[in-house]
Amino acid sequence: MTTQAPALRLFFHPHSRAAMVRWMLEECGARYDITRLEFHTSMKAPDYLALNPMGKVPALTHGDTVVTETAAIISYLADLFPEKNLAPATNHPLRGSYYRWMFFLAGPADAALTAQYLGHLDQQTPEQAFMAGYGRFDEVVETLRLAVAGKRYLCGDQFTAADLLMASYLRWAHMMKIIPELPEFSAYSQPLLDRPASLRSIELCTAEMTAQPA
Repeated sequence: MTTQAPALRLFFHPHSRAAMVRWMLEECGARYDITRLEFHTSMKAPDYLALNPMGKVPALTHGDTVVTETAAIISYLADLFPEKNLAPATNHPLRGSYYRWMFFLAGPADAALTAQYLGHLDQQTPEQAFMAGYGRFDEVVETLRLAVAGKRYLCGDQFTAADLLMASYLRWAHMMKIIPELPEFSAYSQPLLDRPASLRSIELCTAEMTAQPA
């Protein structure tokens, strides 16, 4: 077991992207503490804004190190626990593919899925699609489909943090009825969502949803 000094602390709300980080912490077998924050109140408190001026979760502290942004935290944890093999080695040929999907999911995919859910793309013009990093929504969906079609994992035969992120976004997008439930998506994501660490994180988040805020 990896010795952790200093400790890890996740700033968290169960109805947030922090749930993805909790799955990653469980995959790592990490010892960590949770600080639950509430929207509009403790997330905007001065002490938390000193850590993350955006006033959003997740954030992770590791001693004096502060990491925000979901994909950045997940990547940080993959490198912090190299024995878990949750990222291709730095000099591995698949490291580039790993970076590709981590950044695509954190950037264009997240932005497009959110914009679609909020209805911001209903009147998108060709010029707006040209300027937006995600282009058109149907192009994002097709890119996701092609990425996972016929695959067990995104990076060869190894489960990585990129798979965790992809499966998490697909789960959220299906729950919110943002993207169609294509067979390629379910065939890829369901076995990943059934991993023991994923199920533990879902159970923990479900318990948090019913708990009274501190």
